[in-house]
Amino acid sequence: MEHRLELKMLQKLIMTPQLQQAIKLLQLPQLELSQTLQNELVENPLLEETTEEASAEETSTEEASAEESPDADRFEDPDDTEAPLEKLMEYTVGEYFDSRSYDGRDLGYFTPDINPTQTLEHYVSEGTDLYDHLTWQLRLGDANGQLREVAEVVIGNIDDNGYLQASDEEISIYAGCSAGLAKEAVGLVQSFDPIGIGARDLRECLVLQLGPLKLRGTLVENLVTHNLEDIEKRRFQQLANRYACATEEIKEAVKIIGALEPKPGRGFSNLQPIYIKPDVYVVRADGGFQIILNDDNMPRLKINNYYKKLLLHKSVLQKDEKAYLEEKLRSAVWLLKSLDHRNKTIYRVSECILRFQEDFFNNGVSGLKPLNLKDVAQELELHESTISRATSNKYLSCSHGLFNFRFFFSSGLRTNTGSVSSTSVKDMIKKLIAEEDNNKPLSDQKLSDMLKSFDIKIARRTVAKYREEMHFPPQSIRKNII
Repeated sequence: MEHRLELKMLQKLIMTPQLQQAIKLLQLPQLELSQTLQNELVENPLLEETTEEASAEETSTEEASAEESPDADRFEDPDDTEAPLEKLMEYTVGEYFDSRSYDGRDLGYFTPDINPTQTLEHYVSEGTDLYDHLTWQLRLGDANGQLREVAEVVIGNIDDNGYLQASDEEISIYAGCSAGLAKEAVGLVQSFDPIGIGARDLRECLVLQLGPLKLRGTLVENLVTHNLEDIEKRRFQQLANRYACATEEIKEAVKIIGALEPKPGRGFSNLQPIYIKPDVYVVRADGGFQIILNDDNMPRLKINNYYKKLLLHKSVLQKDEKAYLEEKLRSAVWLLKSLDHRNKTIYRVSECILRFQEDFFNNGVSGLKPLNLKDVAQELELHESTISRATSNKYLSCSHGLFNFRFFFSSGLRTNTGSVSSTSVKDMIKKLIAEEDNNKPLSDQKLSDMLKSFDIKIARRTVAKYREEMHFPPQSIRKNII
């Protein structure tokens, strides 16, 4: 054992910050990419947003700069010949902020311009959530001080669906009261609107809703209390024998139960819908298809001309100022280069998908063919992980609808004439179930036999798996109760 110094030569793959940035931008969806670029605009003073289309000369200059090594010493501006040092230094701080910080970006905050096309519906106040709705009813009531405090604890333990997530013992411990008072507080909250609120399970929730309907002590309450599993499996004849009544009475009671609300709190959700923004449009043009990358509401970035010219006169800059500006320049150029690489990669992947799945764009889901990431990677001579990142959380819009990029990648099933996409098979199963007789729904074996008549070899268990993936219940539950 001894200490000594050794020199070794070895090859290692190192993820540079620039490569990490390119990978990150490639896998970002459209909305997250827009937010990332806005953050870069705030952090990097050498980046600025242009609202109009750049001229051809300016665009070619930026692209040429991005292709070169992002070194500030080699960054030149063709317009610099008319920018003497005296004229540059006359550009005051006030003039700079008047021209650039209209949105507050350089002051540490950012206020984007209001889109004039947006309606007033985008600026309405939020609705009342479930907690506020229950608290409002509690304050309108005549409950005494201690009961009101315990009831507030109960309300605080109700989830978004309206179910109470704490037992009476837990409520009494947290509120520091007796178990009887905790139970009384739970009963008080369960009397609030919406009916069924504060239940601990589905059975209790449905029973609470039977009170205002004056169905307590009836066949409906007995079925809810003891036979929810039998109702789910459509055992109507067995229930009729058990309660000594006609099957029609059981079916009528089940129809009443089906009209109850299993999640009474969901009507008070303030969650706003998130609309999917497609990354690529595929449109018909000149007898074929055209691929259009979506850049709507995406900030168009360019290098700030003032800082570009300032870097050409380094004698007026201090050492730390020069290092800071050169670092930000390299970062800005690498960002523009990474964005260009992202757009080119997504376009190439879209073009390859269009080539492989042309039958789909012409005929719909029935024309979808088996495809995997490896096929596209080999076609484009890229790594499979790059294709995976380029298709992750990306969406394509065409005449048949809006689809995730991964929709076009699926396994295949054998036929006598070749293979068919599993997505196409799922679509066929969906159509067969939609057209079936509700009184005599198709079994998984029957669906398998029908698909074999279309020259698709598929086992019954595979049909069952596809049916469950599409959230279709089994035959016994799909059967019409009437």
